[in-house]
Amino acid sequence: MKIILTHEVSGLGAAGDVVDVKDGYARNYLIPRKFAIRWTKGGEKDVEQIRRARKIHEIHTIEQANQVKAQLEGVKVRLAVRSGDAGRLFGSVTPADIASAIKASGGPEVDKRRIELGAPIKTLGAHETSVRLHPEVAATVNIEVVAA
Repeated sequence: MKIILTHEVSGLGAAGDVVDVKDGYARNYLIPRKFAIRWTKGGEKDVEQIRRARKIHEIHTIEQANQVKAQLEGVKVRLAVRSGDAGRLFGSVTPADIASAIKASGGPEVDKRRIELGAPIKTLGAHETSVRLHPEVAATVNIEVVAA
């Protein structure tokens, strides 16, 4: 099935790309989560609009990405969440929580869709997460999850 990506999907492409994927992957995952729309002849107009919006928000050069990476790796991020007695959280830490904690800690504004969590964060303590700033540059952010 031919689709138009509306968001960046790891291993598949960036927003505005037209890609071929298996029907089930598109129907059951990408389209319901608003990561993609079906490709149509009229959808070609949407591709240009998506690409223009992407250019406004993306980091353009590797040097700029390296500057943001240095800022991210230099900031100490503390995230206060509700937890139980054994140190387990009520729920988990989401990429949106991490993005707002980075901003609150004095770091640069990061798009929540660029934050990659290997596994859900469900315990107190120190955790590492990766932020894709550019296709060639990724920053590692250390997060300390503390009880609220």
